[in-house]
Amino acid sequence: TAHRHAMLSNMACSLIEHKRISTTIAKAKALRVYVEPILTKSKDDSTHNRRTAFSYLKSKEAVTELFRTIAPKIADRPGGYTRIIRTGYRLGDNAEMCLIELVDFNEVYTSGEKKTTTRRSRRGGSTAKKADAAPAAEVVEEAVVVEETPAEEA
Repeated sequence: TAHRHAMLSNMACSLIEHKRISTTIAKAKALRVYVEPILTKSKDDSTHNRRTAFSYLKSKEAVTELFRTIAPKIADRPGGYTRIIRTGYRLGDNAEMCLIELVDFNEVYTSGEKKTTTRRSRRGGSTAKKADAAPAAEVVEEAVVVEETPAEEA
C-alpha cells in the first residue's frame, strides 16, 4: 500500500542518515528487505544507480550520504549490510522492539572483533612476572613507612 511504501522510504532515509534506528521487529525485517538492494546498488556510483536509489528514498540528502560515506565502507562486503538487535518489549502495547543498524558503522562490534584476534598466551611467563612484581610492591610499602615516621616525629 501507499502508506507502507512511504513508511519504508522514510525509515530507509533515517537509517542512512543516523546509521541506527529503533523500531519494531516487523518493521525492521521489512526495512531490511527494502534497504539492502539499495545499498548493493550504491556500491557502483553511476547516474542510473543514483536515480534508482532516489526513486526509492525520495530524499536528495539521503542519496548523497549513501553514495558519499556509506558506499565506500560497504564496498568489500558481499551482502548483509544491516544488523537487527532485539531490545525488549515496548511499555504501552508490549510490541517487540529492536535496533536496526548498518553493520560497518558500529564501532563497538568492529573494535571488539579486533581485540579478540590479538590473544596472548598465559603460560610460564606469568609466574615470573608475578614474582618480580611482589618485591617491588614491598619496597614501595617500606618507603612509605619511612616517610611517615619522620613526619610523625616532627
